[in-house]
Amino acid sequence: MARNAQALRRRTAEAIAQRSEMTVRTRTAPTGLRARLRYGFDNTMSRGTPALVAWLFAVTVLLVVVFAVIDIVSGMRRDRIGFWEAAFQALLHALDPGTVAGDTGARWTFILTMLVLTVAGLFIVSALIGVIAAGIDARIAELRRGRSVVLESDHSVILGWSDSIFTVISELSIANESRRRPVVAVLADRDKVEMEEEIRAKVPDLRGTRVVCRSGAPSDIDDLAIVSPTSARSVVVLSGDGAEPDRDVIKALLALRSLLAVGEGPRVVAQLRDPANLEVARLIGRDRPGGISLLDIRETVAKLVVQTSRQSGAAAVYRELFDYEGDEIYFLEQHPLAGATYADAQLHYDQLTVIGVAEGSSVQLNPASDTVVGNRSLVVIAEDDSVLATAPRSGAAVAEDAFSDHVPEQPRPTHAVVLGWNERAPIILRELDRYAAAGSTLTVVTEHGAPGVPTTTNLTITVVEAGTTRRAVLDEHVPPGCDQVIVLCYSDDLDPEAADATTLITLLHVRDILARSESSTPVISEMMDDRNRVLAQVADIDDVVVSGEIVSLMVAQLSEDARIEPVFHDLLEEEGSEIYLRPAEWYVVPGREVSWATVVAAAARRGETAIGFSSPRLAEAGSRVGVTVNLAKGETVVAEPGDRVVVLAEL
Repeated sequence: MARNAQALRRRTAEAIAQRSEMTVRTRTAPTGLRARLRYGFDNTMSRGTPALVAWLFAVTVLLVVVFAVIDIVSGMRRDRIGFWEAAFQALLHALDPGTVAGDTGARWTFILTMLVLTVAGLFIVSALIGVIAAGIDARIAELRRGRSVVLESDHSVILGWSDSIFTVISELSIANESRRRPVVAVLADRDKVEMEEEIRAKVPDLRGTRVVCRSGAPSDIDDLAIVSPTSARSVVVLSGDGAEPDRDVIKALLALRSLLAVGEGPRVVAQLRDPANLEVARLIGRDRPGGISLLDIRETVAKLVVQTSRQSGAAAVYRELFDYEGDEIYFLEQHPLAGATYADAQLHYDQLTVIGVAEGSSVQLNPASDTVVGNRSLVVIAEDDSVLATAPRSGAAVAEDAFSDHVPEQPRPTHAVVLGWNERAPIILRELDRYAAAGSTLTVVTEHGAPGVPTTTNLTITVVEAGTTRRAVLDEHVPPGCDQVIVLCYSDDLDPEAADATTLITLLHVRDILARSESSTPVISEMMDDRNRVLAQVADIDDVVVSGEIVSLMVAQLSEDARIEPVFHDLLEEEGSEIYLRPAEWYVVPGREVSWATVVAAAARRGETAIGFSSPRLAEAGSRVGVTVNLAKGETVVAEPGDRVVVLAEL
């Protein structure tokens, strides 16, 4: 028994060893010629459509040569032909099945041989058609993915995606009208086809600008290289709608810095939503000439709301200056006014409005009238940069006897009402406090959010938590004698459409309350979607500030000329000169027809710069305010009740 058991164990061990040896042999890769040829064939096939076409070409050549040799050697033909002619006949049989029909009268062996060649050719041609079709489909799919490199130069690059992109592209298309074959390249982490369809729907008229969309992460260096930022004219980094939009902007700026050489490359403009991230973004651009132009969306919109709420029609002026439709701000470097004063410079050009002087990165708007221009550039408002070099000199006469001697009014305490609340509200309250006279009051009414009222010096603020769409609440807290009403959207608590709908309901109630008391209190509204601006006109309000729209206009301007950044800063800051719309009778005698040069000279005498004229007669349908800027010096105006002069002036 022990001997049998020992023999059984030995046989079991031998079986296990044999099985292990077979497993090892199975797992060991074959190294013969056949395996190597198969490996090489698999490698070439994996290279895609070109390799497949090459293999089919090689097989076709081999078939043609083999059957040509068979044709000549076997003597199947009744007539004798050479190799090349036989090869050509074989090629025709392989590619065209109808060639067999022309073999009537030939020997049956020749017909059968050519029939075999034709059948083989059918397989090859069918495979070739399939390979080419599959290759074309794969190429189209790759193009739809948006991964091909943008081989452009002097183009504009937009990184990221938000609702602002449509305004930016629209403005860039206007600015590019004088350029040859302009291109805007968009890189965002979205589907390429979806981006193109949205842009086509929201910006139907691109004015000759070609928009190229690519899919990828702007913060990924390899993806960023697809849109060729190193050869671009400008790069715009948009703040998205995600949970941490500033984080994505900063990462994109870091990726840009790694690609762009120090001291070289395009202008870079970036949007940020949190002021705390401005310093970090500035550190990223410290090695670039002029740094990076940064726009704080929250603070910019808040300051604009305050500026426009203080006077009716101001929003239309800012929009006119910040967009590329109509007149914009430019820098005139070559001029003959080195020895002239600023007052003389204002009257020198007929179709240019001089608003300041600039030297390097320093800009001074509305300097003193006796300031000598010197070698500094002029900051002007013009219809287009193409008119700067040939701007005609003004020959309009100034009627000094038409000047008015109005004495400016002293600031008085005011009462304002803010309806609604969002993240920009604290900044708005601080800005209102800077402009308010001592003893002024303000009431905040909100049904969403937890108002964090900042510390103020001149304003006494009262917070009321109540529904801003309820008529009883508005009747109580919107008195007819208030000096201004600001309606903010609930952008932090509602989606854009719901926030704008709530704002529109509030506006209808507010305007009806003020109309019943025949009050002329200006009403300013903030909205999220520019399309709702038309709906707001039904409420007959003074101005609508679309959050993000003005910032987008400024982004487009900065991407074209970074020198304009200090101009925007001065126009929105309390320090220095801001835009005011003041009664026309403060400058010229009412009812008298005078040249616009007379109004400009009258404003200069008061230490102000006249840039436009506002009149109810100029208002379009659905608007209460009509504003025209950059009037020709020879154009005549008549100051009537309700007319105002748009000026740059200190408070």
